[in-house]
Amino acid sequence: MKSITIKGSKRESVGKVATKAIRNAGSVPCVLYGGGEPLHFSAPELGFSKLVYTPNAHTVVIKLEDGTEVNAILQDIQFHPLTDRILHVDFYRLFDDKEISLNIPVQLEGAAPGVLNSGGVLRLNKRKLRVKALPKNLPDVIVANISGLELGNKLYTSELQTETYSILHPDNTVVCQVRTSRASAKTTDLPEGDTAASEEGAETGAGEASEEN
Repeated sequence: MKSITIKGSKRESVGKVATKAIRNAGSVPCVLYGGGEPLHFSAPELGFSKLVYTPNAHTVVIKLEDGTEVNAILQDIQFHPLTDRILHVDFYRLFDDKEISLNIPVQLEGAAPGVLNSGGVLRLNKRKLRVKALPKNLPDVIVANISGLELGNKLYTSELQTETYSILHPDNTVVCQVRTSRASAKTTDLPEGDTAASEEGAETGAGEASEEN
C-alpha cells in the first residue's frame, strides 16, 4: 500500500490555549496512539490534503523534527462544522506483526454481459470494504471482476476473499449487481397493445407540437 509522509513537530503543551495557537498558525493538533504513551504533535494543515481529500487508502509515515519516524494509519479526523477545516487528527501506530483493520476502495474490472447485452444497469453497493491484514498485506484497492455478471446477478464479498487479507463483512454482503433498468422494466410490464398505443400517442404528440410551431 502507498504511504503519505506527514512532517510535524512534538507538542510541548496540550492545553486549550496551546491548541488554539497551533490552529491559528495553520497547523493541526494530532495524537499518535499505540505502543505505549500517546504521542502529541502538530503538522501543517496543507500536508493532509493528499491523505484526507481522496477516496484512496494510504498508510502514513510520520516524520518529526527530532528525528522520530513512525508508520501509522489515520484513525479519526474532526472537521469544523462550518468551515470544514481540520480540527484534530488521531493516528494509530503500525506494527509489522500485528494485523489492523482499514477501509479499502473497491475497483471494478471487466465488463458485465448483463449491461452490454441485456440492457441492465450496474449498481455498486459497496464503494469501500473493511479488511483486516498485516500492514505489508494491505491492498491499495480490492478488485471486483464483473465479467461474469448477467442480468440479475450479484457479486458477493465471499467471492473476493483472499489468503493475504480478510474482508470484515458477512459473506452474503452484495458488492455490486446488475439490475433491470427502469425503462426496460416499464416496457416489459406493458401488454403489446398498450406499448403500441403508447408509441402512437408519442408520435401524435410530436406531430401536434410540430404544427403549433
